[in-house]
Amino acid sequence: MVEKDNSIHLFIGTDSLSKDTQLNKIKESLLIKQTADFNLDTLYGRELALKDFQEKILLLPVKAKKRILLVRQAQALKSEIKDFILKELKSLQKRIVLVLDFDHQEPKDDFVRKLKNFAQISYFGSVKLPDTFGLNRHIESGQLDAALRVLNELLTHGEKAERIMGGLRYAWERDIRRPLELKRKLKLLLNCDLEIKRGKLKAELALEKLVIALCSLKIALFGLRKPQGKA
Repeated sequence: MVEKDNSIHLFIGTDSLSKDTQLNKIKESLLIKQTADFNLDTLYGRELALKDFQEKILLLPVKAKKRILLVRQAQALKSEIKDFILKELKSLQKRIVLVLDFDHQEPKDDFVRKLKNFAQISYFGSVKLPDTFGLNRHIESGQLDAALRVLNELLTHGEKAERIMGGLRYAWERDIRRPLELKRKLKLLLNCDLEIKRGKLKAELALEKLVIALCSLKIALFGLRKPQGKA
């Protein structure tokens, strides 16, 4: 089992100055001034090839326990590099300190979500975190694509299924104007909860199924525009 430690860092956001300050703290904790330049490499995700990334990993540190490998534009990393990082996490943690610097986080990219249990995550600048109220607003409007996007962002940021379902229930129970609709929503929510707890579906798939059903319910009850998105 790969455990979280201080060897993998994710920087997410647009505040470059704050990112550099945090990077300096990492450097000061690991490197001595005389050899710091030999133990820090900066790569750029948009142009990075897997072979070059692997070569940097194999370099030995100079008068330090580990080298620091900083990857700017990490949101643009090729899928083969992302797969390699996820597969070789344990080996990477032993060899280097990897800092992945994201200008922004792609909603449909689950790379960050898969890393969150093993990495130290820091947010810088204008990063608006999603919430269940935003998810519910899209559901109420029958906007399936937007609702699924917010759901994916919630999961990416580590939100638990039970908290997402609890947030939705709280939003619904504040509005008691349509008791029949509330009853049907709560039934869908209960089915989702049971599918997760009984292991019939993974939490992510069960929640996607719930969101699709809720958006379809709004269409059926109020004749909203048919939602576009996953079938």
